[in-house]
Amino acid sequence: MEFELPNKALTTMRFSELNPPLSEKVLEALSESGFNFCTPVQAATIPLLCSFKDVAVDAATGSGKTLAFVIPLVEILRRSSSNPKPHQVLGIIISPTRELSHQIYHVAQPFISTLANVKSMLLVGGVEVKSDMKKIEEEGANILIGTPGRLYDIMNRMDFLDFKNFEILILDEADRLLDMGFQKQITSIISLLPKLRRTGLFSATQTEAVEELARAGLRNPVRVEVRAEAKLLNAPAASKQPESTKTPSGLQIETVREKALASFTSLSNGVLLCTDVAARGLDIPGVDCIVQYDPPQDPNVFIHRVGRTARLGKQGHAVVFLLPKEESYVEFLRIRRVPLQERKCSDNAPDVVPQIRSAAKKDRDVMEKGVRAFVSYIRAYKEHHCSYIFRWKELEIGKLAMGHGLLQLPLMPEVKHHSLSTEGFVPVDDINLEDIKYRDKSREKQRKKNLQAKKEAKEKEKEAKPEKPSKTPSAPTAMRKKTARQRRAQQTIEDEEELMQDYRLLKKLKKGTIDENEYAKLTGAEELL
Repeated sequence: MEFELPNKALTTMRFSELNPPLSEKVLEALSESGFNFCTPVQAATIPLLCSFKDVAVDAATGSGKTLAFVIPLVEILRRSSSNPKPHQVLGIIISPTRELSHQIYHVAQPFISTLANVKSMLLVGGVEVKSDMKKIEEEGANILIGTPGRLYDIMNRMDFLDFKNFEILILDEADRLLDMGFQKQITSIISLLPKLRRTGLFSATQTEAVEELARAGLRNPVRVEVRAEAKLLNAPAASKQPESTKTPSGLQIETVREKALASFTSLSNGVLLCTDVAARGLDIPGVDCIVQYDPPQDPNVFIHRVGRTARLGKQGHAVVFLLPKEESYVEFLRIRRVPLQERKCSDNAPDVVPQIRSAAKKDRDVMEKGVRAFVSYIRAYKEHHCSYIFRWKELEIGKLAMGHGLLQLPLMPEVKHHSLSTEGFVPVDDINLEDIKYRDKSREKQRKKNLQAKKEAKEKEKEAKPEKPSKTPSAPTAMRKKTARQRRAQQTIEDEEELMQDYRLLKKLKKGTIDENEYAKLTGAEELL
């Protein structure tokens, strides 16, 4: 059974007209928050979940899907248990990032508060797991909202949590949950829950892995699909709904990402530089334009990135930079129902490269960031899913390095072993990179200590190892040389091994097994700085 709905901002269906009807308390909470009319995904999904059907929802980002699962969750729990015990878990909402979990938690609070004696708990990283366990033990928790890792940890550590009367499981941004390597945790969480439950699976993109998860976790689900319109990036303005630009009063800022996000959201205007951690689920009011310096590795992420603007029918623009060699990416996205329009770059753009290089000469931190960005860009380009469009061996790294404000070209394997174009790069010859200091005095002091320690270690190593007598190779061995074909074959093998090693490390970084510093060290990027 399928529903296909146009992506209009709002329908003519009022929340008060839905069938089965919503409770008076929920309608009051909706009205107080300024929500009177349903979006398409809400109009289709809320009645289905409230009628005890499983749903697999394929909805464009910014379509209002948070309320599409929060409202049914509250209504189902209102009918099921009027006075749950403190450690009786009735509902769980899982999302991929702590920022999105925070957002869902605070959107849900006005509706959960209409339930008597029901306690909700936010479970994400950034705080001690023992602190969460203590709070649950003392205060109880009937609704758990959080990330898979922390939920998995809590559910496996706390044996006294009771799931016998569990009612509803929601998986938000399901494709991202799987992309980030949470399959094991999600499978384990589902195994602890009773099979007779309601399950909602929400995702902006449907992948094979999501389909597999739907088959494993849902029983005869109804599929709801909200299709994107042709003018995805320039949607017309729709009726205005009140949005809060303030940080929720109950939010405790503890990690750097959350602080940056809260700071940006509270501004009247500004620019946020971010990675794909901000590509999913975040609802920041009034974002006018999304600029993508590089096309994402996974084309599905493109849809999520541009979805941070033009939300709920508001106007917005999205720009992506493409090289002439990459123009076939436009056709690739068009097939995926994401139309792009060409816009010529201005010829009057100021040349900021001299300023970046000047800053790099004065502060080692700026220089190192430029090198790391350059190395990461090339290695991410190598891993692009559309390798037939984005051919890394055709990269003009000379111009790319200049654009990153590098002072010298790094001696990375991709540069040493391949004939990539270095045309356009002008190295700065009158400077020794090791002499460039950190502007931060404490960092510079530590750097000097590290350099001295390395120097002493090398000297000790020299003293400890006696010099070995040089061996003159036998004449036949010295004269034996590899043919050109053998050398090419050997190089190909080495390239493939190196590529596979980089890919494995990249997967570890995405899963959180290693951090960015370890990744830089293992890929050789640390030695380039």
